[in-house]
Formats: sequence, structure tokens, C-alpha cells
Amino acid sequence: MAIYLDSAIISEAKAAVANGWLYGITTNPSLLAKSDLPPAETYTQLSTLPVKEIYYQVSASHPDQMLHEAQLARQILGDKLVVKIPPTKQGFAFCAQISAEYKTCLTAIFSPAQALTARAARADYIAIYVNRATKLAGDGLALTRAIAEVLAGGQTEILAASLKSVDEVIAAHQAGAHHLTLPFDILQSLIENPLSGQAVAQFTEGGAHLI
Repeated sequence: MAIYLDSAIISEAKAAVANGWLYGITTNPSLLAKSDLPPAETYTQLSTLPVKEIYYQVSASHPDQMLHEAQLARQILGDKLVVKIPPTKQGFAFCAQISAEYKTCLTAIFSPAQALTARAARADYIAIYVNRATKLAGDGLALTRAIAEVLAGGQTEILAASLKSVDEVIAAHQAGAHHLTLPFDILQSLIENPLSGQAVAQFTEGGAHLI
């Protein structure tokens, strides 16, 4: 299981990396628009951070243009690149086309049928928008469970996105998501609990120490 930051804001990325356990960073065109830097500079700065993977989402619709985008992203991100691909007819075909050379993620998957197709297209990951699926289709966690069953035993893994609370993060993992990508505030909230604070205070005030 890996935890990612879902943000293209450099200050958030640096703070998240400082936690010491962040695996990667996921971005999309909407998140990229929130950066105060040009896209190329944003990815250049992200590429210097000690993470394993950085997701770049292609915005072109023609396969040749998609490939050109992926090539440009690879020039900046190198082996850290994961190519996020929209789940269109062209997107599934493009995923199958590049899957031997690039790590891929088919994003915005909203049905087990799409997940099954992503597996056939040899995607490394699919992204499920859990909270959005709940709002639009009724139950994002049930969707995650159904997709986990479809993908069981295959190479394609679930990245749960659109998670709006710590409880939803835990529920998504319990429903079968292999990995989680979180906005900065939710990511930071994972390590916070008032009862832990009370326990630490008791250890500090009433315990014995080497220093």
C-alpha cells in the first residue's frame, strides 16, 4: 500500500515529503492550474523531490499528441513518470499502446466494466474517484469493492482518489483500494488524534528518560 499527495502545489509537496513516508504525487490539469508556476517548472521542481512516482495526465485526444505529451513529461520526470490517461476509447487504446514502455493509470474509472477494460489494456493503475462516485452514482465504496473483485489476481491496482475525510480514506482501503491519493489537509490529518496527544503528554511528564 502506498500513499500519494494529490496536489501540484510545491509548498504542499515539500511539506508532505518531509513526513518521510510519502510514496508519490498525483496531479491532473485542474490541480496543475492551482500552481503559481508554469507547468514545466512545476514538474521540474516536483521531479527533484525524493518520491518514487509522479503522475502526469495527458490532455490531448489524438494518440500521436498523447504520445508527444508523455514524451515531454518523461523528459522532465524521468523514471518517476506515471502517465494518467482519460478513459475514452482513444485513451484505452493509447494505454495498451504504451503500457510496455510507460507506467500508466487510467483515471476517472466509474464502472467495473471500465476497470476490466483497463486490465485488458495492461494499465498499472486505475483511479477511482470515491467521493465523486458516491455523489453521482450512490456509493463509491461499493464501486471500489466491485472493482477490486474484477481486478483480483491481475496486474492492475486501484488508486483511490477524491477522498474527503480520514474515515473515507480508511473505508476506501478496507473496500479494496491498493493505494490512496489525498489532498494535503487529509494527508496531514492521518497522523493526528487527540488521544495520542494525551498519551504522549503523559509519557513526557511522568516518565523516565535518557536525556
